[in-house]
Amino acid sequence: MTDSTTDTRPSPTAPKRSFLNSLEIDTRLLGMIGAFVLVALVFNVLTEGRFLTPRNIFNLTIQTASVAIMATGMVFVIVTRHIDLSVGAILAACSALMAMTQVRWLPGLGLEIGHWAIPWIAITAGVIFGGMIGAFNGWLIGYQGIPAFIVTLGGFLIWRNVGWYQTAGQTIGPLDSTFMTFGGINGTLGGPLSWGLGIIAIVATVILIFNARRVKVAHDFPVKPLWAEVTLAVIATAAIAGFIAILTNYGVPERVVARDPAKYGCEVAEGCNPVYGLPISVLLLLGIAVVMTVIARRTRFGRYIFATGGNPDAAELSGINTRFLTVKIFALMGVLCAISAIVASSRLANHSNDLGTLDELRVIAAAVIGGTALSGGIGTIYGAILGALIMQSLQSGMAMVGVDAPLQNIVVGAVLVFAVFIDIQYRKRVGAK
Repeated sequence: MTDSTTDTRPSPTAPKRSFLNSLEIDTRLLGMIGAFVLVALVFNVLTEGRFLTPRNIFNLTIQTASVAIMATGMVFVIVTRHIDLSVGAILAACSALMAMTQVRWLPGLGLEIGHWAIPWIAITAGVIFGGMIGAFNGWLIGYQGIPAFIVTLGGFLIWRNVGWYQTAGQTIGPLDSTFMTFGGINGTLGGPLSWGLGIIAIVATVILIFNARRVKVAHDFPVKPLWAEVTLAVIATAAIAGFIAILTNYGVPERVVARDPAKYGCEVAEGCNPVYGLPISVLLLLGIAVVMTVIARRTRFGRYIFATGGNPDAAELSGINTRFLTVKIFALMGVLCAISAIVASSRLANHSNDLGTLDELRVIAAAVIGGTALSGGIGTIYGAILGALIMQSLQSGMAMVGVDAPLQNIVVGAVLVFAVFIDIQYRKRVGAK
């Protein structure tokens, strides 16, 4: 007698599933991946092969990190039918606070520049400040009933100028050397450690795929065919290994090595050929993506977010404290803005008052392009990150081709409207079935 828990063969009367249906891959995800590949190939042709070089892909990843981190939080905001127009301003205010803390205030209190505690005190202050701003926004929206559009539009004007007053309009730098390791170019893992983490990620991914299958079988849930699971594991392995291979093929320029050979484990610059490897900012983004995905899929907080976005009235009647939930979502958004401020300012090695300008557009566009529905209830973390990557690829590619900044913004705006149009048409088609 066949064990019903392990027999995954279709019945003779069951319709034959296509290859993609067997893999159970989200068609919107495939569409976004296809769009990214198309953008990359087009710009690679227009730039005569410079777009897909290890150097440009490395730069693309560290340029994407700041916006992508905020986009993961924007998913929760938009899913609950709100919007946050103040993220770039909060980033600027947090960056100003952290810069002043490590460059002016702590040294002024007698803590020597270069002290190990300075960057960590600054980071703690910035994260707390961002969380407080976000929580205040959430309180105004959730408990006082002020529309999120108005609250965050006011924040757009308020917090950027709060940052300006903290620095008196000055550019503050150079920042602490430890702090700057979060920016990417000044903080990478090198070749061996990058490959070590890549192997760990591959093993963990394969284990998760087959452990999920084992759990489904144990509970009599339907599972994909074994060949489909193996195919997904192979695709994931190839993607991780390919990403690490590209980053470890970007060598540190000789002139940079010559400044401090010991930093790269060499006595002299001649014959020293280090590679950058995985940037710490990208590693931070990946860690946040994992945490936010777990929150969205595995926690009560995440279930409440999507339930509230799907039907706010029903969620409140079922006992969910939607007002306090709003406070927590916006507080989380503020914390993510502060983390993005760390990445953005450390990449530039200083704080400038135009930091985060137009990030509101980029973050919202990344979430929407990634499949987050403005009507609420639907959105994914990986989609928002991929949306941020597509946005940055468009901007970087246009900059490499020589497109003027105004036209770049026109294209980005058009892409955003087109993405919403496609999303609406997709949902109409799905709803009609």
